[in-house]
Amino acid sequence: MGRDVPALVFTREDRRRYRIKMQECLEAFAQMLRESRFETERPQVGLEIELNLVDDRGEPAMRNSDALEAIADPAWSTELGRFNLEINIPPRQLTAGGPDAWETEIRAALNHAEDRAASVGAHLIMVGTLPTLRQSDVGEAALSENPRYRLLNDQVFATRGEDLHIEVDGVDRLRTYADTITPEAACTSTQFHLQVTPEEFPDYWNAAQAVAGVQVALAANSPFLLGKELWHESRIPLFEQATDTRPQEIKAQGVRPRVWFGERWINSVFDLFEENLRYFPALLPLCDEQDPAETLDRGDIPELGELTLHNGTIYRWNRPVYAVAHDKPHVRVENRVLPAGPTVADTLANGAFYYGLTRALVEEERPVWSRMSFSVAEDNLHTAARHGIEAHLYWPGVGEVTVPELVLRRLLPLAHRGLELSGMDSAWREPLLGIIEQRCVTGRNGAVWQKEMFHHIDAGTRPGRHEALRRMTQQYMDYMHLNAPVHTWPVD
Repeated sequence: MGRDVPALVFTREDRRRYRIKMQECLEAFAQMLRESRFETERPQVGLEIELNLVDDRGEPAMRNSDALEAIADPAWSTELGRFNLEINIPPRQLTAGGPDAWETEIRAALNHAEDRAASVGAHLIMVGTLPTLRQSDVGEAALSENPRYRLLNDQVFATRGEDLHIEVDGVDRLRTYADTITPEAACTSTQFHLQVTPEEFPDYWNAAQAVAGVQVALAANSPFLLGKELWHESRIPLFEQATDTRPQEIKAQGVRPRVWFGERWINSVFDLFEENLRYFPALLPLCDEQDPAETLDRGDIPELGELTLHNGTIYRWNRPVYAVAHDKPHVRVENRVLPAGPTVADTLANGAFYYGLTRALVEEERPVWSRMSFSVAEDNLHTAARHGIEAHLYWPGVGEVTVPELVLRRLLPLAHRGLELSGMDSAWREPLLGIIEQRCVTGRNGAVWQKEMFHHIDAGTRPGRHEALRRMTQQYMDYMHLNAPVHTWPVD
């Protein structure tokens, strides 16, 4: 969840002070790592889901403030666009509560929010990019009221110095310009959190990077954007372009993008925070009063506010997170590659596959990241985003292979093993990973269903492109509420 900030104008002095505080935070973080001050006893997992708001017709509903007031639950917050909301599911241990506990909790929270949002004329939909969004829906008027978003928007464009150019080639071609960052609001994601010890962090982050392409291929759910049929997971190129602070000349000089896969395997969590300071200027240079060195000297735990705020404006697909909970600091991997939806059942299957597979890869004697170049892992991500479950990806010892073959023969058994190592018995594992298995067997995920349903409607009565997308969106919502995995959804 994003940190709120006041509406401000920044000075050169603000930026100088912030740079100094960032360095002090980094030094305090290094000291905490050396002194092993981190929580290690009760590792937990967490989940954030971003959702879209639509009206009764499936069109975008710019009602997030009204919906949030109606829901009246601190777990919910606004997001960038007025048609977005986000829920932060409370963290838990992976095997806590039995096989149905997490799903029951999430569905109850979403159903309550849907009932309350409906009272103000809005409905929730879990989807990577809302198919009914039009260009007119992502202008300045769609920016959420929270001053954080206005400030972030102003800083991105002050840094960039020109309008955003969004260009994606798929089945159709999208070419457009934007004078706000609001097109980013079209990207709604599922974010899995995994708390680990600092010593374990580099292995888990490397493993998450290695499997990012496979994750996206299996779970792609964003084939339509601004009325165009583009990549299976169009959210990936859109997000990379909609928050880019670099004009073309700066790109040509090799300056890193703020939406970033990275450029190397790491040996320490410190590497990522140090890269943040070295490569990325501050967008929101707000300084806290807390002195991190003094806080450590008196035996307390610093919040490292500048470090965490800066980290929140660098959008790694697998992001490091530092946080303090119950007076104990911890680090975690925030996995950000997946779209929202289509159902809670699909979401939890995606989570089981991710948690199990990364655990198994970390336990391997010869890690996959020692046998795969970092650039290949990045190429896998973009190939998967373009082609979805139909993609051919590279994997060490296998070569270039279809995603279903790779998952069924190699990765699904590893995911089972990883979950077993985490204490999850077969009665819980089988239904969750069975959804992943059946996606591979049928070759069907959210993106495939959306594309097939759209073309079925369009070929039937020829209602026009937007009307076909609208009808498809309404059908999607009906199936979403049934919570049957997307590979079982009919096209009729």
